[in-house]
Amino acid sequence: MEMKISDTVRHGDTFSAGLVDKARAFLADGRAMRSRKNLLRVVLALAALAAAGLLASKKLQGPAVEVARAQAGPFQHSIVVSGRVRAPNRIEIGSVITGRVEKVLVEEGARVQAGQPLILLATSELKAALDQGRAVEASAQARVASVRELSLPQSNDAVVQAEAQERFAEDEYRRNSDLRYKGFISEARLQDLERARAVAKSQLQSARTTAKAQERDGVAAREAVLREQEARAARELAEAKLAQTVIRASLPGTVLVREVEPGDIVSPGKRLLTINSTSETRLTSQIDEKNLPYLKIGQEALASSEAFPDRTFKAALYYISPGVDTTRGSVEARFRVPEPPDYLRADMTVSIDIGAERKVRAITVPAEAVRESGGSPAVQVTRDGVVRTMKVEIGIRTVSRCEILSGVAEGEAVVLTRGIDDGARVRVREVSR
Repeated sequence: MEMKISDTVRHGDTFSAGLVDKARAFLADGRAMRSRKNLLRVVLALAALAAAGLLASKKLQGPAVEVARAQAGPFQHSIVVSGRVRAPNRIEIGSVITGRVEKVLVEEGARVQAGQPLILLATSELKAALDQGRAVEASAQARVASVRELSLPQSNDAVVQAEAQERFAEDEYRRNSDLRYKGFISEARLQDLERARAVAKSQLQSARTTAKAQERDGVAAREAVLREQEARAARELAEAKLAQTVIRASLPGTVLVREVEPGDIVSPGKRLLTINSTSETRLTSQIDEKNLPYLKIGQEALASSEAFPDRTFKAALYYISPGVDTTRGSVEARFRVPEPPDYLRADMTVSIDIGAERKVRAITVPAEAVRESGGSPAVQVTRDGVVRTMKVEIGIRTVSRCEILSGVAEGEAVVLTRGIDDGARVRVREVSR
């Protein structure tokens, strides 16, 4: 009995010599009293003494705190954000003319290629308009040919005839003027010849004007060419409208929404189909503005969807918004996906891990160990069981760890428990973080 109780009393070195003496006195009293009742009193007294000694020992050592070691090694700073798959060319397909739908050639979910017909409109009226335009154009072309091949040569011949007539009238007038001077003809005869000369000159001038109008730069020729151009434009317009009865895909993609059926009357401005372009897949995300120093155009990122978290794909940062969203304190960032996986869908939620910075060797501590002291970052360390507050210089941060540029050495124990005063004596319990 004495041996066991003595071992209990001497529990480590936590009991003082006075407590040991009292325990021995109780043992002596236990030998004097052999009754069960007295033995029970001794045991209870020893238990009370043991508890009191343990409390006294803990009070001397201080409160228990959790600590972790400052570690040195490679350190990768990543920014992990949530984003969505963004289709840069979500196209709303509509008609530029008013017409009746004859056929819809695609269903929702169908993949289409650039130029592929999607919707057919009625064509009978537009075909008739095209035939009319072609006839008018042919008539205008014939008019141009007529001016160049018929009217112009005729006008030139008329000029030659008018010139000959004018020369004859001029010669006749001169001869008869001499005869009138000699008295061989009357004044009335000479006046008739003068009128004939004037008429011949007028006819020559008219013939020349008409011929000039028929030339390539003449008024009649230009008018004929303008009529031809007008008719050609009318024919091309009719052809364009007829071509618009076939509504085609402008880019390759997937039909997301179909809002038209055969027999519908469509008009400009009405959405008929919505296509998600597959020409390039992009991601968009709102990133906290505090991460702006770490973002650079061209940075590579690794993304994964919430639906397929175990399948990752590469992305590259190509756009950072010049403005900050004041309501959320964030900036919009966009990423290109050079090789998008087949399971990506428009507006799908994705997680984006941006590799911001990497160091070959850095001293880091758990992020929870960094506090503010007088407006500056600080870390509490334990040295010989006493807490010391050290001001530190902070480098890059991650969600879980923080780089220490100065103030803490590799292997030092940093305090994780909050609310410990500087200079306090503590009992440490090291944890792995």
